[in-house]
Amino acid sequence: QVQLVESGGGFVQAGASLQLSCTASGRTFSSYAMGWFRQAPGKDREFVAAISRSGDSTHYLHSEKDRLTISRDNAKNTVHLQMNDLKAEDTAVYYCVADALNFFGPYKYWGQGTQVTVSS
Repeated sequence: QVQLVESGGGFVQAGASLQLSCTASGRTFSSYAMGWFRQAPGKDREFVAAISRSGDSTHYLHSEKDRLTISRDNAKNTVHLQMNDLKAEDTAVYYCVADALNFFGPYKYWGQGTQVTVSS
């Protein structure tokens, strides 16, 4: 069982940067592929980024890959999502996800989400 807690969301102006963090419970963090999804108002939840258990492989939503960086610190049970040049369409609830088997999903564990609001 893994519990995920996101932080770092907030209200920012367009063009700003924001780093989301997710801290996982448990002693086997390095056994889980980690990722981020988001859900904008009135839209389906969509994949944003993922990182392998060791951190040597990453995968991004194609249209956003130039503005995003996912990273992890296995010693601190933490995964980060750095988002640059934020746009109004990035406004969404961002969810941290984890899975022991699937780098590309589906993901078994989900956090509660953190709200990101970008004002234009």
